[in-house]
Amino acid sequence: LTTIKAKVEKVSFKRTFRKRLTIVEAILSDESGTTKAIWFNQPYIVSTLKEGENYFFAGKFEFKNNNLSLQNPTFEESLGLAKSGKIIPIYNENSLINSRLIAKLVNQVINLTNHMSDDLPNVISQKNRLMNLDEAIRQIHQPDSMDLLERAQYRIAFEELFFLILAALISKKEMATLASQPIVFKLDLIKQFLSKLGFELTLTQKQSAWQIFKDIEKSHPMNRLLEGDVGSGKTVVALMSALLAIKAGYQVALMVPTEILANQHCKTSRKLLADFKIKVGLLTSSMKPKEKQAVEKNVAEGKIDLIIGTHSLISDKLKFKNLALVVIDEQHRFGVDQRNKLKAKANKMPHLLSMSATPIPRTLAIVIYGDLDLSVIRELPPGRKPIITKVITEDERSQTYTEIDQKIAEGKQVFIVCPLIEQSDKTGQKSVKAEHERLKNTVFSHRSTAMIHGKLNSGEKDQIMQQFVEGKIDILIATSLIEVGIDVENAAIMLIEGADRFGLAALHQLRGRVGRGKSQAYCYLFTETDNPAAIKRLASLERSNDGFRLSQIDLEMRGPGEIYGQRQHGFDLRMANLFDAKMITTVKQAAESFLKEQNMLKYKLVLSRLSQINTITNLN
Repeated sequence: LTTIKAKVEKVSFKRTFRKRLTIVEAILSDESGTTKAIWFNQPYIVSTLKEGENYFFAGKFEFKNNNLSLQNPTFEESLGLAKSGKIIPIYNENSLINSRLIAKLVNQVINLTNHMSDDLPNVISQKNRLMNLDEAIRQIHQPDSMDLLERAQYRIAFEELFFLILAALISKKEMATLASQPIVFKLDLIKQFLSKLGFELTLTQKQSAWQIFKDIEKSHPMNRLLEGDVGSGKTVVALMSALLAIKAGYQVALMVPTEILANQHCKTSRKLLADFKIKVGLLTSSMKPKEKQAVEKNVAEGKIDLIIGTHSLISDKLKFKNLALVVIDEQHRFGVDQRNKLKAKANKMPHLLSMSATPIPRTLAIVIYGDLDLSVIRELPPGRKPIITKVITEDERSQTYTEIDQKIAEGKQVFIVCPLIEQSDKTGQKSVKAEHERLKNTVFSHRSTAMIHGKLNSGEKDQIMQQFVEGKIDILIATSLIEVGIDVENAAIMLIEGADRFGLAALHQLRGRVGRGKSQAYCYLFTETDNPAAIKRLASLERSNDGFRLSQIDLEMRGPGEIYGQRQHGFDLRMANLFDAKMITTVKQAAESFLKEQNMLKYKLVLSRLSQINTITNLN
């Protein structure tokens, strides 16, 4: 961002009817020469700027058509050193309101900051030499110096992180007061399981498994998050823990977000646990009432050791004989209501293991998942090749189809993902139904195609997926419901339409549906956007297969509100940098000290803030 002081030599206005834009251009000058400033769709500027007057302009210079110009700069009149040259706030603008107007509105209410209640306890502010809240708000909007601005930003960031970390610490402390069933580690049993796998666990799989084994041996409940990239082998680690629990005489529940994934986990579990005489059951909402009742009866009587299902597992109808371990796949935010329901189903609070294929940096984990202990699987199983990813523009579509057809001829299968099930004129996004109809009648008429989406019933989805697994379908066109957990070893090509409309984490998950075998896999990201930021974001997938790195890029671009899925509820961090390890460590120490030394009941504002955070994040 550059700020210059310049005189307005000339201001002009024009309208482009083809793109329906209004353009204001101003010629600016100082003793060094002249330059141009350009504003788009801000016609009022032509009457605001006065020719012959001096102004401060702040914006970014761009070099286009052999000319250097300031693009959409903010400005204020130069009235002499006493009243000008100060730091100017730049707010987010839209077609209805600009930064200058927001600044004027802020100025009308800035004197009311001393009426704001400060939730942060004085003991914390004083210990950490923090600026008062009212002064911080003033300095954020109307800073007197860069030093005071930085101190104000630090004060707001500290508060944002403090309450998040404190809420997590309290949740963790409360969990430690509950009783659970200790599950004794049996080395011979684990060795027997590993000998039948046919492959060796990676180093971090072994480390994560050991951390879980030590947790479930304790008499208070485990509350652990197992992170690992797509295809890193989290399920095998979870099944080892389940095996220990079941052989100790307890039941295990595995809850997953979709029926497709529930079915797949059921098949995998039955295969890996076949030699251990373990009864594995399945419970989903689409099952017929008689089937459900039979499963529920067997679980209640202890005839099913491992029950796998969707949210049906927390229905009031399902009772357990002796539940001791709950595994939650891809739903690492398991709220207080669900926990209470699980607790009611068990004699004691069950151990909780959450799994996530959206890796996040450790600094972020301290803030977002501070109530959970963390285990991380970093490697992929040996023999896996990195997936080759390409961003494809519309003019490259035909050539890409030819490449895909050649790979099908070599015996490979293809996923095509569309944002919508049915066509919508409003969005212009491609739909599963329309693409299936188009491709089977044109480009891939000589190939076997099918479609799968959420409006199909469970039986139809299972049948289509089974045909795809058996190689009877060359191309499967789907919505992003295949994002989580679907494994087809022969699928080597993933094509994603409207890729710019997905987050990086979702795209990385979708990409992970291919490359499950040992042959080279490819991911094609189709986009029609010409937005440079969107193209740059997609290009990061071309350069990296590292889920941790991609999640950091996604977070920096989209904000922490996306992590919780609660941006629409006003949860977002305005000042805190979730990758500032030093600051996060400082805030965590402050929160730990406060929790240890202070009587929480004295701090009504703190309790109110914590209650709000718990509601938004589902922390217990």
